[in-house]
Amino acid sequence: MNRITFYMLPLALVAMLIAGCGGGGADAGGDSTEGGDTAAEEYTPAGSAVVSGSIQFTGTAPEQPELNLDRECMALREAPALSRKIVVNDNGTLRWVFVHVKDGLGDMTFPARSEPVVLDQVGCTYEPHVFGVQAGQPIKIRNSDPLLHNIHALPEANRPFNFGMPTAGQEREETFRVPEIMARIKCDVHPWMESWAGVTAHPYFSTSDEAGGYSIGDLPAGDYVIEAWHEEYGVQEQSVSVADGESVMLDFTFGDGAEA
Repeated sequence: MNRITFYMLPLALVAMLIAGCGGGGADAGGDSTEGGDTAAEEYTPAGSAVVSGSIQFTGTAPEQPELNLDRECMALREAPALSRKIVVNDNGTLRWVFVHVKDGLGDMTFPARSEPVVLDQVGCTYEPHVFGVQAGQPIKIRNSDPLLHNIHALPEANRPFNFGMPTAGQEREETFRVPEIMARIKCDVHPWMESWAGVTAHPYFSTSDEAGGYSIGDLPAGDYVIEAWHEEYGVQEQSVSVADGESVMLDFTFGDGAEA
């Protein structure tokens, strides 16, 4: 860790960042409601249908501006860090779109998966930028950088958490207790660091990748509303019906002139 940078911070701020503020903790989520207080269990598929597709982009792809990192963070990277608010892939698709089942599961309940989702801090950026997690499923937050980061979650439906991680290799688990689309996570030390969590009551979600694809599997047969969320272009939804063992393609289009 860079000792000079750490000690230049006001002592009160250092104490706040390391100790954390705003509540939360490994076992301090929001109020216990449906989807949040089911004990974690091993995941068992409830069906065999698949909804998958790609997130198309229309219009002129904007430039990805370079983030204004400080010297300490730049020293950790081999290449500049670029904004990930709008990432258009080489094949004309859009990355970092969260896709999930919004409606159609009725009264079915799904125990939270016990395997944690990992949110890492690497080169003064969050990895991944957008991710999904079930309500009640642990989020393993890791610091892979040899310097101080502050993890500050700012959800609206869940209880926020705020704590510091001053050294490389530190890990801590947090949990969102109730569904929320979407929960923002930021770093108070490095204001360009930002991640978004899609919190659902079920395991039926996906995030578009570097090829613009997503896939939601193990769905029970039924009629569903599928919602796609992007942090700049908002949300879209489509209806789809699937039978047992069926695979259905469902594409979304975001960008200039796309229908909301």
